[in-house]
Amino acid sequence: MMKHLVESEKAAENAGPTYRNVLAKDAGLLRPPPGVESCWDVFRNSVEKYPDSPMLGRRRVVDDGKAGEYVWMTYKEVYDVVMKLAASISKSGISKGESCGIYGANCPEWIISMEACNALGVSCVPLYDSLGAGAVEFIVCHAEIQIAFVEERKIAELLKTCHATSKYLKTIISFGGVTNDQKEEAKNHGMSIFSWEEFLIMFDHDDVYISYLPLAHIFDRIFEELFISHGSKIGFWRGDVKLLVDDIAALKPTVFCAVPRVLDRIYSGLTGKISSGGILKKALFNIAYKLKLDSMRKGIKHEKAAPFFDKLVFSKVKERLGGKLRFIVSGGAPLSVAVEEFLRVVTCASVVQGYGLTETGAASFVAIPNDFSMVGTVGPPVEHLDARLESVPEMGYDALSSIPRGEVCVKGSVLFSGYYKREDLTQEVMIDGWFHTGDVGEWQPNGSLKIIDRKKNIFKLSQGEYVAVENLENVYGVLQEIDSIWIYGNSFESFLVAVINPNQQVLEHWAEQNGISGSLSELCENSRAKEYILSELTKIAKEKKLKGYEFIRAVHFDPLPFDMERDLITPTYKKKRPQLLKHYQGTIDALYKMAK
Repeated sequence: MMKHLVESEKAAENAGPTYRNVLAKDAGLLRPPPGVESCWDVFRNSVEKYPDSPMLGRRRVVDDGKAGEYVWMTYKEVYDVVMKLAASISKSGISKGESCGIYGANCPEWIISMEACNALGVSCVPLYDSLGAGAVEFIVCHAEIQIAFVEERKIAELLKTCHATSKYLKTIISFGGVTNDQKEEAKNHGMSIFSWEEFLIMFDHDDVYISYLPLAHIFDRIFEELFISHGSKIGFWRGDVKLLVDDIAALKPTVFCAVPRVLDRIYSGLTGKISSGGILKKALFNIAYKLKLDSMRKGIKHEKAAPFFDKLVFSKVKERLGGKLRFIVSGGAPLSVAVEEFLRVVTCASVVQGYGLTETGAASFVAIPNDFSMVGTVGPPVEHLDARLESVPEMGYDALSSIPRGEVCVKGSVLFSGYYKREDLTQEVMIDGWFHTGDVGEWQPNGSLKIIDRKKNIFKLSQGEYVAVENLENVYGVLQEIDSIWIYGNSFESFLVAVINPNQQVLEHWAEQNGISGSLSELCENSRAKEYILSELTKIAKEKKLKGYEFIRAVHFDPLPFDMERDLITPTYKKKRPQLLKHYQGTIDALYKMAK
C-alpha cells in the first residue's frame, strides 16, 4: 500500500508501526561515510577532493552601480581564510564548546565564519538578520555568546544591546569595516570590535616570539618556522640568562618557549620576591593564589578563575613578563607540577608542556591549553602520528597494566628517515616502523601522557632498589634555594648524594639572617649552609613521601652553574650525566667517604 515505506517494527500499545524508507529495507539506515562525523569533516573532505573548484561566489558592483559577473573563491582559498579566522578566534580566548554568534544576511563571510567555528568545535549560534535588538539581546545572553560576526549594517543594532550583552559578548567582528565611533562605543562597554581584515591578520602580525633557545635545536627551530609562516615578529635576547626577564619585559612577547631550568629560575625569582615582601602583601598573595588555584582545579578557565585578583595581584607578574604573554610552552625535560601550577596561576597565560625529539619532527605530544587536568603531563599525541607504550620489564614498567607505563614509541610520516651514515643506530631505534624514544611514559585517565623516567637514567643501589633519578631531581629542584641539582648513586653504595648550584640571592639572604658573611664561593664551603640545604631537602622528601633510599645524604655546592663550556649540559640545558660524573668524580668519592 505504501510503496516507499517498509515496516521495521510492529505496532505497540498506543502507537502505530515503525516505518523506514524502502531503500533501507535491506541495507539498513543510512550512515555517514567513514571519517565523516561532523560538518567540519564534510568541508575538509571537499577541500581535499576539489581544492581548485569554485565554492563561494558573489557579484561585484561595477562603477556604474550595476552588478558585474560572479567572482569565485575556490575551496582551497576558502579553507585558507577559514584557518586564519579560526586562529584569530582561538587567540581571542574562545574554546571548544563555547558560543559564537553570526548576525547578518547570506554572504561568503557567513559561511567562512561558520566553518571557522566548526574547525574549533565552537557552537555557531545564528542571529536571524531580521531580528531586532530585543531578540538579539535575549539570544546573546541566553547562549552566553562571547564573540560575534556581524554584517556591517547590523553593527549599530547589536551595539544597542551592549548595556546587557557586554556581560558575555567581548569581541565583535564586522563582515566589512567599522567606524571610529563604533570602536569607541564598544570600548566604553569593555568590548573589542574589528573589521574583517583586522581580525583575519590578528595572528599573522600581532604575535611576538622571543628567540633565546638555541636555533640549532628543533624545539626553537620549529617555533621560529611557525612564526615566520604567519608573518609574525621574532625578537632576540642579549645572550645572558640573568637578563632574560628584562629582555622579555622590553620585547613584550605573546608566546614564550622555555626549558624547565629557565622556568625554574623565573619561579625562584618570583617566590623569592614574594617571600621578602611585607606581611600584608604576602598574605594577600597567598589568599589570591589559593582562590585562583582552587577555581582552576575545578575546571574554570584561568582568565575567569579570579579576574579581580588578576587585576589586583597577578597583573604585576604579567607586566614583569611584558604584559602581553598568552602562551608559555615548556619542553626539553619534564616541568615540575609545583612550578607549572604556580606559573599557570600568576602569569595570567596558558602554560602547556610538549614533548618530542628531533627524530620525530619536534612536538609529538602537546597539552591542551587552558585545561587544568593537563598539569604535569605533555598532553595527548598530535594528530599526525600514532603513539603507544612498550613494557620495560627490567625497570618494572608494564604497558598492559591497569596504569599503563612503558617506553614511549611513535609512528607516522613525520619521523626522520634515519641517522646520517649510521644505519646501525637507526636500526636500534626504528623497529617495525616504530621509533623508540628511550623515554618512559604513563597514560593518564584523560588520554594525556606523563613522562616519568628515562630508560638510561636509572640505577640500582647496593640494597637492590632502583632509583629514577630525573623524577627525584624534579622533586628536589623546586626548592627556591636551588638553581640546579644533579643526583648520583650507584650499585656499590646504599644512598644518594648530590651536587647543587645554589641560588645566590636566597643563600646570601639566609647567611645575612644567620650572621654569616663571605662571598658565594665561601658560602658554598660553609658547613652550616650545607646543613641548612640538607634539612630543606629532607623536609621536602618527607612532604612528598619519598622512600628512605631516595633521601639525599650528602651534598656539594658548586658556585659555578652547570654549563656548556665544561660540557656538563646540552644546548637545551639537559644534564650530560656521564660528563657530570667524570667532572665531579673526585667530589663524589669524597662525599661518600665523608658520609660514611
